[in-house]
Amino acid sequence: MTRHDLYLAWHYLRFHKTRSVILIACLSLIGSLPLSLHFLLDEGERQMTARAASTPLLVGAKGSSVDLTLSALYFSEATVPPVAMADADRVGETGWADALPVYSRFRVRGQPLVGVTLDYFDFRRLSPARGNMLALLGDCVLGSDAAEALGLEPGDTLLTTPENLFDLAGVYPLKLHVTGVLGKSHSPDEQAIFADLQTTWVIEGLGHGHTEQKPAARDGNQPFGQASVNLQADPKLLTYAEITPDNIDSFHFHGDPGSYPITAVIAVPHDRRAATLLKGRFLADDLKTQIVDPHAVTRSLLDSIFRIGALFDAVIILVGCATLLALGLVFSLSMRLRQRELQTIFLLGCSRLKVAQLVAAELVLLVIASGAVCWALLQGVERYGGPWVREFLIP
Repeated sequence: MTRHDLYLAWHYLRFHKTRSVILIACLSLIGSLPLSLHFLLDEGERQMTARAASTPLLVGAKGSSVDLTLSALYFSEATVPPVAMADADRVGETGWADALPVYSRFRVRGQPLVGVTLDYFDFRRLSPARGNMLALLGDCVLGSDAAEALGLEPGDTLLTTPENLFDLAGVYPLKLHVTGVLGKSHSPDEQAIFADLQTTWVIEGLGHGHTEQKPAARDGNQPFGQASVNLQADPKLLTYAEITPDNIDSFHFHGDPGSYPITAVIAVPHDRRAATLLKGRFLADDLKTQIVDPHAVTRSLLDSIFRIGALFDAVIILVGCATLLALGLVFSLSMRLRQRELQTIFLLGCSRLKVAQLVAAELVLLVIASGAVCWALLQGVERYGGPWVREFLIP
């Protein structure tokens, strides 16, 4: 095969642009789909394994260990029964591990609202890229993706979403004060809104403040000068609660704080022996809590995903074989349609070998072009695959 063969093949492919583009697209997809799928699966495994491996143990309500792991680590919308704050205190009182309570029940405008303590930020190595960390009741910090999605910056306010618009208990949405935006962590923390545990309990309705009410004006048309009350017509009626420096001292909680709800407890043992002893504390069948190893749970979940990935590979192989057969049929029909053209080339003095070389040159150019397109597609998947996996594949 010479450069003259490639020259003639190039001009032939240029003349039949539509046919050439379709062939290049088919070959590119056959080559890029399996590689892209494996890259996305590997990236998902890496991100999920890294998150789980950095979390030694989880304590939560008995039930699905998968739901508990996804809720505590990835802030999924899986419904997990709450445990009491006293369970976190018991983990810390053993002296074997540090207890980091997490409350991830609420969502605000599609973003998870997570109640944590300041120790959580040290554990995850999170720090504000803009603004400051939590300081007062009613403050919140945003993950970088959450801040971008909500269009908020330090100094702005964020109104929580009420769970029930017909709540007769009078638990109004709470206006949160954005104090900072966390730096990039390449983890689910980027999509979260973090607040203090006490703030989430205020949202829950377990804590409240008292606002000084102004005396109502007397209505002379009412008997005995009674105050006329018309809440619906009062334009000053507040439909949300806000914690300000003027009323923060009036906010308080009722009941035993140890009974307040949390979703899970991240237990950080001091060493391997402490981890073993802590696991032994949760072996009794009559306990309402369980302790799970997030890494083992995640590995089990990923094994199921990889079995699905193997099925995808089999399907892609079958589809690829069918596509190659279709391409072979296209070339066969093309050669039949080009009989007069090839006969003319043969009459001009070219041997049958030269004719075969011209057809092979066309195939070589098609493979080179499809290889370039496949490489470009894989570069795009490699560049944007990480954020795509975090947003769509990881719960």
